[in-house]
Amino acid sequence: MSAAFPALRTPFQPPAPVPPEGPIGPLAFLYGLWTNPIGTWSARNFELPVIESDGLLGRLVVVNDPVAIRHVFVDNVANYRKDALQLRILRPGLGNGLLTADGEDWRAQRRALAPLFTPRATAGFLAAMSGAAQWLLERWEPLREGRRIDIAPEMSRVTLDVLERTIFPQGLGRDPQEFARAATQYFDSIGRFHPFDIVGAPAWLPRIGRKTSAGAMSFFGGAVEEIVAARRRWLQDNPQPADAGGSADLLTLLLDARDPQTGLGLGEDEIRANILTFIGAGHETTANALTWSLYLLSQDPDWRAEVEREIDTVLGDGPIGAAELETLVMTRATIDEALRLYPPAPALSREAIGADEFAGCKIRAGSTIIVSPWVLHRHRRLWEAPAVFDPRRFLPGRRETIDRFAYMPFGAGPRICIGMGFAVQEAMVLLASILRRYRFDLAPGHAVTPVQRVTLRPQGGMPMILRRR
Repeated sequence: MSAAFPALRTPFQPPAPVPPEGPIGPLAFLYGLWTNPIGTWSARNFELPVIESDGLLGRLVVVNDPVAIRHVFVDNVANYRKDALQLRILRPGLGNGLLTADGEDWRAQRRALAPLFTPRATAGFLAAMSGAAQWLLERWEPLREGRRIDIAPEMSRVTLDVLERTIFPQGLGRDPQEFARAATQYFDSIGRFHPFDIVGAPAWLPRIGRKTSAGAMSFFGGAVEEIVAARRRWLQDNPQPADAGGSADLLTLLLDARDPQTGLGLGEDEIRANILTFIGAGHETTANALTWSLYLLSQDPDWRAEVEREIDTVLGDGPIGAAELETLVMTRATIDEALRLYPPAPALSREAIGADEFAGCKIRAGSTIIVSPWVLHRHRRLWEAPAVFDPRRFLPGRRETIDRFAYMPFGAGPRICIGMGFAVQEAMVLLASILRRYRFDLAPGHAVTPVQRVTLRPQGGMPMILRRR
């Protein structure tokens, strides 16, 4: 299919920080980590397979070699654990859930939660996702042609609606707009690398700029307590059949989850931590992927027309089912390319427990291994025209040539994002539903800037002009 498309007429190069040619000094590095970490990667990182260095963060090994990445994330995964800096930033807010747990604690949670995101369970939420998409379209229906709206919070709101329909069928118990604002506030605050975290200062020392996250976390904590208590009361009055399987909501499945090896369920703290992860990181990453997809399409009218034609042909006025999603290859390629250019998690890091060797490098115990999808997905040795928006690279016949460990928007190995299938299906349903009815163009005069705050989001939102098709 990819051969049917002509060469790009005017290749679009999406905005990204210009990599410095040489290494930057310690103060500039700290400032860069505080303001926008993706701007600290030098040009060498986008050209070399492995770079070793010693600095403020200790011994760092930045890896962009797919064979070496496989070694760290799969072949010798037992030797690499979550690093201390990552946990110092994430654990205060997200607790000890699946995203931040390690060792046997993580393995037990992973085994217990795996049934929640099987293909069968994920497919069971297709109707709920379509319902959320329809709610969004109806929300926009009264808006006038040419209305300027910020797509970023709109995508955040609709992905929260998906959570309400799949995880919290009795509602979030709070105004979803409050949830969206709290999530934005939380990521803006804890998503900054504070110098105290970098040097390993005690947790009791105040982090300037982190105070704003306290209100958000208090909001999340209280909401989660109420959600769990309400659901348990409801389940006592409405017992679920044993074979509910994929038809049950995710919160019920979470409360009933059992480790198949031990038969033990999750502890209260683990339940709360994973709900926070689903609400915070889960909805945030999908919302960002949709925001970036709509922006990229607005900058390539030719490709957007092809995607619209595909959606019109495959869907017409009918519902979106599993078979239709399989056929929407250009729509999927758009999302995949958006995830390549603006990956949800722009940096992954591990700490070497013991000495090791890969790619000709001797790794010392205690070294921090960094795999940055932001860099990896734009690496000049791995991609043709890596800085250009070209979804055709993900069409059938071409995507098979992409190395599994050169493209990893959801991570890789045993710790690959457990909700990957859920997130991709959600993004497909929402994007196809939006493009079937509407077309968005970037608001004149708005400069788009990607900024890393745990996830990768557009700074200042994404104002766009709404037009009906």
